Amino acid sequence: MDQMSLSDRARIGAAAAIVALLQLFPMHAALAAEPLKLAVSMTPLSLPIFIAESEGYFAAEGAAVVLEELVGGHRTLQRLLNGGADLATSSEAVVMFNSFRSGDYAVIATFVTSDDDVKVVARPGSGIAVAQDLRGKRIGTIVGASAHFYLDTLLLLNGVDPKAVQMRNLQPEDMAGALAKGEVDAVSVWEPYGYKALAAVPGAKLLPKSGAYVETFNLIVHKKHRGARDADLVRLLRALERAQQLIATEPAKAQSVLRSRLKLDQSFVEWIWPRFRYRLTLEQSLLKTMEAEARWARQEDHVKAERSPNYLDYIHSGPLRQVRPAAVGIIE
Repeated sequence: MDQMSLSDRARIGAAAAIVALLQLFPMHAALAAEPLKLAVSMTPLSLPIFIAESEGYFAAEGAAVVLEELVGGHRTLQRLLNGGADLATSSEAVVMFNSFRSGDYAVIATFVTSDDDVKVVARPGSGIAVAQDLRGKRIGTIVGASAHFYLDTLLLLNGVDPKAVQMRNLQPEDMAGALAKGEVDAVSVWEPYGYKALAAVPGAKLLPKSGAYVETFNLIVHKKHRGARDADLVRLLRALERAQQLIATEPAKAQSVLRSRLKLDQSFVEWIWPRFRYRLTLEQSLLKTMEAEARWARQEDHVKAERSPNYLDYIHSGPLRQVRPAAVGIIE
């Protein structure tokens, strides 16, 4: 048998070293190389994500993120649950509704809050001037989302039984058309679709806000990534923190990103700008809101369940604790 050459021995040694490395990092290395697919709702609430992408913050922080744009958090979370996304943006109401069907996701951060995102817009000639006038009327909303919860809250606060209205389940992009055609008397919908309904229907009236609901918009991760991809989630949150800082220090530039991304006019951007508070948090109030919403959903028979889930099971605070420890107020 010929004696093995030095070059052959070197090649075999190098191959053995590579095999040893692969054995040390089998699945984790492959998983970390995969970009995170983020289903993002096309709303002003998602501005920090739009900025993080357009300003290169994701790349600068080493976060490989691919965005998919959808209309509504009810659709983005569904995309995650269907396996089409790793992360999604949605209101806490969508988190609550879906929690009665699935435990496969968790909130890693709230990145904006608003007490005036959802609007009720009434058609001219409908006889609706205040919330009490909604009794007996046809109202379009997105069932199972923040607009649905807001509408019921507004009705109850004004002494109207939600069962005394004719609720129609519509998609956000269909609201203005349904109002213009007289298919509904009013719509309950988030921005920019409230503004679009006002613009599309001359004489439409915006009802006074309830003042009782503070909407949160949240970043949600599939539970299969808890722990396994926390380092990537930390990088992503650092990019969002940079975006939040730009919103605070350079509002004109942030507004420019919003106008461009959602194809909005400046008058709308200026109208809604004071209504949003962009800040990374995980507050105890998020849990309390979801618990209250869950009680409402069960009492009003919107879900069939004897008890509500434990919403601590729907929180993954580790990544945000690494980015902004003081932002985590949830007691775990």
